[in-house]
Amino acid sequence: MSRRVLITGAASGIGAAAADELRAAGAQVIGIDLKADADWIIECDVTDQESVDRAVAAAIERLGGLDVLVNNAGLGLPQSAGEAPGADAIKVFEVNLIAPWRVTSAALDALRASSARGRVVNVASGLAFLTVPFATAYTMTKRGIVAYSDSLRLEHGDAIDVTTVYPGYIKTPIHEASEEDGFALDGIVPEEPLSAAASAVTRAALGRHVRDLGTTRLGDIEYRLLRLAPRRLVDRGTILQLRRLCRQGKFARSRMARDFVARMSS
Repeated sequence: MSRRVLITGAASGIGAAAADELRAAGAQVIGIDLKADADWIIECDVTDQESVDRAVAAAIERLGGLDVLVNNAGLGLPQSAGEAPGADAIKVFEVNLIAPWRVTSAALDALRASSARGRVVNVASGLAFLTVPFATAYTMTKRGIVAYSDSLRLEHGDAIDVTTVYPGYIKTPIHEASEEDGFALDGIVPEEPLSAAASAVTRAALGRHVRDLGTTRLGDIEYRLLRLAPRRLVDRGTILQLRRLCRQGKFARSRMARDFVARMSS
């Protein structure tokens, strides 16, 4: 039976790659995105409930029902944890954490009615377990989406399955703002190919159900270890790595992290 899949953030990055792989595996796929540049993508602002309700209803009508929802839309804008949250931080929370809740609520009845047993796939991040500085809202929301998966599983696990996927660092447009500032994640966390994330999302959507899924085998192992490791030990290792990179001049052009880089370099 062909699974009917709705994926958010479908116009680029992990969403676009996963949609291609899902279709190749035989699924019917509809995407929603602010940028509806293809006939299979419905324009939608995931930070607005009315827009979400309309787009999800239209997607379900076009698909003739819904078996799988992939909450993939994400935004990465840098902030300092020591400064008051601005509009950019609030937007990250809206897109990364509140939007999956909005979209899931709009799709829930159709998912519960699926004869194939509905599924929700929430795309989190390895940064749910490994915090880095100046990605404050991003790391908070990605840890939060894990909790949302848990809550959804407890409340609706009688009718739907919920999988949380944990991509590592993948060079997609989500990192452009951090790269522009000069405090990018490359060098701090291992880079993974986009194809690995697309395959993991496809496996979570169409394969045997698993609760948590890294996008690579190494990622799976690392995240399991990070969940078990004492937080003080993880923080110490992170600081040592950051100190080494700062002394090598890695973040020398960052405006936001200038004071932090100076302290790490001294």
